[in-house]
Amino acid sequence: MSTPYRDFDLAQHSLRELNHYLHHEVKQAAGTPVRVFNPDGAHSIACGVDTAVQIDVMGHAGYYVGGMNQHAQITVHGNASTGAGENMMSGLVRIKGFASTSAGASAHGGCLIIEGDASLRCGISLKGGDIVVGGSVGSFSAFMAQAGRLVICGDAGDALGDSLYEAIIYVRGEVKSLGADARFEPMLPEDHAAVTQLLTVAGFTHPSSEFRKVASARGLYHWNADANQEY
Repeated sequence: MSTPYRDFDLAQHSLRELNHYLHHEVKQAAGTPVRVFNPDGAHSIACGVDTAVQIDVMGHAGYYVGGMNQHAQITVHGNASTGAGENMMSGLVRIKGFASTSAGASAHGGCLIIEGDASLRCGISLKGGDIVVGGSVGSFSAFMAQAGRLVICGDAGDALGDSLYEAIIYVRGEVKSLGADARFEPMLPEDHAAVTQLLTVAGFTHPSSEFRKVASARGLYHWNADANQEY
C-alpha cells in the first residue's frame, strides 16, 4: 500500500496555509509526510518546523527554505536560494540541486546536505551544525565558523575558513586560498571517522583519505597590542 501524503500545491494554496499546517497541525497528523508542489521559488518554505516529519519540496525553493528547522527531514528536489537551512537546530535538510549564498548560516545542529555546488559564505558563523557539499563552495565559506563541521567534496574559493574558531573543514578538492587564521592540519583517525560518517549520511562514497583538514591556528583568539599584529 502506498504511503499517504498531505499534499500542498502552492499554485492553489498560500504559503501561509502550508506553514500554518507545519507549525500547528502536523503534530496531530501521526507522522504523515508532506509534499509541496509548484514551489516556484517561494521564500520561507517549511521554516521553523519543530516536528519529526518528512517534507518534500517538489521543485526550486527561494530564501530560507528549512530555516530554523528542528527535527524535520526536508528535501528540496531542485535548487535553493539564500540561507537554506539557516539557523537550523536539528533534523536534516537536503538540497538535491545547488544552493545560493549563506547556506547553513548560523546552524546550531542538524545536518545540511547540498548535492550540487554552494555559493559564497556557505556555513558562515556555523555554530555546531554539520554541512556536506557534494560539489564546490564559493569564497568566504565557513567565515567565523564557531563550531560544527563542513565537508566539501569539490573545490573551495578564496578565504576558506576566514576567522575560523573551533569549527573543522574537510575539503577534497583545490582551495584557492585560506582565510586569516585558517591552516591545514594533519588528518587524525577521528577526522577520518568523522568524514566517513558524514559522507555516509549524505550518500557520497569518496574515501576519507582524499580529504584535507582545515582548522584554526588560534592566532586571533587574543589581541596583543605589543606584538605588532597585522590582519
